[in-house]
Amino acid sequence: MKIPPLRIGDLTVPLPIIQGGMGVRVSLARLVAAVANEGGIGTIAAVGLGDIEASKLDFERACREAFIYEIRRAKGLTKGPIAVNILGVLSNARDLIETAVREGIKFIVSGASLPLRLPEMTEDPSVNLVPIISSGRAADIVLRTWDKRYRRTADAVILEGPLAGGHLGFSIEQLQEPERYALALLLPEVLAAVKPFEDKYGRKIPVIAAGGIYTGTDIARILEAGASGVQMATRFVCTPECEVAPEFKRAYLEAREEDIVIIRSPVGLPGRAIRNRFLRSLEAGAREKIKCPYHCLATCNVAEARYCIALALVNAYQGNMEKGLVFCGQNAYRCDRIISVHDLIAELKAEIEAY
Repeated sequence: MKIPPLRIGDLTVPLPIIQGGMGVRVSLARLVAAVANEGGIGTIAAVGLGDIEASKLDFERACREAFIYEIRRAKGLTKGPIAVNILGVLSNARDLIETAVREGIKFIVSGASLPLRLPEMTEDPSVNLVPIISSGRAADIVLRTWDKRYRRTADAVILEGPLAGGHLGFSIEQLQEPERYALALLLPEVLAAVKPFEDKYGRKIPVIAAGGIYTGTDIARILEAGASGVQMATRFVCTPECEVAPEFKRAYLEAREEDIVIIRSPVGLPGRAIRNRFLRSLEAGAREKIKCPYHCLATCNVAEARYCIALALVNAYQGNMEKGLVFCGQNAYRCDRIISVHDLIAELKAEIEAY
C-alpha cells in the first residue's frame, strides 16, 4: 500500500497517524514533537498538567500556566503540527481551549463526553475542531448540533473503538462484547453519518480510527476500509521520548493480557487500565482519603469516590505504583521493548507499505 497523506482542513501531513493525547502527563512536549517531526501529528493532553499543590490555591491558573509551558516547549522542538486534547468534562475546559487558541494551536480534539458546545469556545474558523465519538449515532448528534447551533461542521472526527485506553465511550456491558463494536463494524456507520454534512459543507470530513490499532498492517486494513487516518497512543508509551517514569513503562512491558482490565472510574465512565498493586488494593476494599479543593472534573463524584483519579494518575506518571493508576489500551501487553519514535514510525511505515 502506498501511504496516503492525511488532510484535515487546510492541514496536510505525509503520515496518516495522530499520536493520541494521553493524560495525565503521558503525552508531553518531547513525545508530541518527536511524532510531528516524523510526519504525523503530535497531541498534548491538557488534563492534569498543573502542579497539585499550586492547583489547591488556584486550579485554573496552575493548569493554564502548565499548559502554556508544554505548548511552547513542543513548539520549540518541532515545526510540525501540534494538536491538543481537552476533555469535555474538565471544569476548566473553556479556559484551556481559549488558551490553546491564544497560543496558536490549530487542532483541538475533545472527547470524554459529546463536545456539543466546542464551537462556541472558539470562533476562529482556522482552528480545526475534532470531536471524539464512539458510534455513528454519536457522530450524527454532534454534527447535527454543530450545524444547527453554530452553522459549522467538524474538520474531522475520531472514531474511538472499545479497545482504546483510558476513559471509554462504551458501557461496561458493551465492553464485555467488544467484537460487537469492533472498528470495522463501527466505521461504515460513521462514514455514513458524516456524509450528509460533507455534502452540505462541500468538503471531506476525515474519519480517524482509534482503539486497538497496533501494527502497520492494522493501519493499512482500516485505511483500506475507508478511514482517512488512525490515532495511536499505547504504542508511544514505551519510547524514550515519552516522559513518564521508568516504572510506568515497566508496567506495560511486564503486563500480561489478563492484567488489562476494565475499571469503574470516579469520573462516571468505564476505563481500561493495568491491574497493579494499586488496583488490587481497591479490589480488596481499600479507600483513599480524598481532599478535593479544585474539582477538576465536572462529573467526578467526590463523595462516593474511593480515590482521586487525578492524583492516582500523577502518581503513576511519577513512578509511585503503590498509589498509581496506569491507563492503557487493550494491546499494552504486546509492548515488549523500548523503541524510539523514529524507529517505531519506520517500522509502522514498512508494514503499511508491505500490505
